[in-house]
Amino acid sequence: MSGDGLVAARLAALLEAFRPGDEVLGVSELARRTGLAKTTVHRLVGHLTETGLLERESGAVRLGLRLFEIGQLASPRRGLVEAARPYLADLREATRNTVHLAILEGTEVVYLDVLRGPDAPTLPSRIGGRFPAHATGVGKAILAFSPESVVNQVIDAGLPRMSARTITAPGLLRRQLTRVREDGIALEREESGVGVVCAASPLLDAGGVAVAAVSISGWANRMRTERVAPAVRTVALALTRTLSGDRR
Repeated sequence: MSGDGLVAARLAALLEAFRPGDEVLGVSELARRTGLAKTTVHRLVGHLTETGLLERESGAVRLGLRLFEIGQLASPRRGLVEAARPYLADLREATRNTVHLAILEGTEVVYLDVLRGPDAPTLPSRIGGRFPAHATGVGKAILAFSPESVVNQVIDAGLPRMSARTITAPGLLRRQLTRVREDGIALEREESGVGVVCAASPLLDAGGVAVAAVSISGWANRMRTERVAPAVRTVALALTRTLSGDRR
């Protein structure tokens, strides 16, 4: 790696060291999380605070407002989130369960929006968070309507087990994706975590390729996926039409 590349990687590592719930972090903790020397962390923190990407507070640092501003400008899917929010809110209101909007990036889904329902379990999903695609309803909904090369990439990377019921056999995953293509609905039954089920449906572009997916997640002993699936499918179809400009 070139010198510039190494510096960029280290700067990225510092920013990525912050986790949900972190208000401030000290140099020692940043060094521990990144594996960098304290002197290196101290020097890089100085550069990041000068640009506003980090802000100092009581001997520690927090993520800076400038980083948030850049993130808002850089997000090419902000329009998707804004368009989807009313539909997601209606889904949550109707089901009282947690609703997700996600995209595929590499072999993982990235959550663009999460509306938590009052009757739903506490889930690890968060806006900007990631999860292996094969172990989620949204991931399977997107993969079912993605090019074969994308599916192969996920399978070739391995299918890690996230729970006792995670699908780790490539053949079984492919059979499920075939079913999803037929039904337009992907079901996840405790594959991402114990006690959680999910129904998801893809948002498609003009060529029929998935660009995102929406889902409802709830307790396995409370939420009947077959009952909420039609609502999820209706929202996905409506959003697909809205994003394509077809409002018939």
